[in-house]
Amino acid sequence: MSDNDAISTRALTKKFGEIVAVDDLDLNVQRGEIFGFLGPNGAGKSTTIGVLLNQLQPTAGSATVLGRDIRTDSLEIRRRVGYVPGDLALYPKLTGREMIEFFAGLRGGVDMTYVDELAARLDADLSRKVGEYSTGNRQKVGLIQAFMHKPELLILDEPNAGLDPLVQQTFQEMLREVRADGRTVFLSSHTLSEVERVANRVGIIRHGRLVVVESIDVLKRKAIRRLEFEFVKPVPADLFAGLDVLTGQVG
Repeated sequence: MSDNDAISTRALTKKFGEIVAVDDLDLNVQRGEIFGFLGPNGAGKSTTIGVLLNQLQPTAGSATVLGRDIRTDSLEIRRRVGYVPGDLALYPKLTGREMIEFFAGLRGGVDMTYVDELAARLDADLSRKVGEYSTGNRQKVGLIQAFMHKPELLILDEPNAGLDPLVQQTFQEMLREVRADGRTVFLSSHTLSEVERVANRVGIIRHGRLVVVESIDVLKRKAIRRLEFEFVKPVPADLFAGLDVLTGQVG
């Protein structure tokens, strides 16, 4: 585990009875990068995040976040991290601003001028009650509370849920600004297109196991491109024998 790692895991494992949700995970996320954590629903992404934030106890292995042990230093880690959960829960009878003020109070206070700036950028109306919000507007509140204290590390679990395309663009700009400031983003998603515009590297998890970690550029070059043809009648088997595309020389 390096001092340059914002997140580092070694043989991290989480089981629920006989179900292995995270299996022997070795992962390093460097400080100052945007790391995309990709996988289908149920692959183990949210469970990994839950273990990193000490919401779930690991079955085996170890991990550090910002150089601190996830179990013994969890309170310090949470002070330095901004987090958007995949199942964001808010108090429906509070307004968006009251909800933000509640989160700010838990952190000992934040710069509300910066909160207003974030709300304006995300086009978030904080005067309405949370119970009246659409999914996208609830997500904006989640993003504001994650960004508002300018954390060293952002851990974001499916943060684009319900956001319209223009707000997604603003959100991507905000992520790039975090990276430019030398801070780190751990961005969990099940869709490559959501992370490829901003991430430096991507790790792909499947059935709880990390199957690959690559830079975005390398991952794009390796992407499979498949074409299917249908013919109205049989054609000679060697019809396409001379085409480079079938040998992988043309992407």
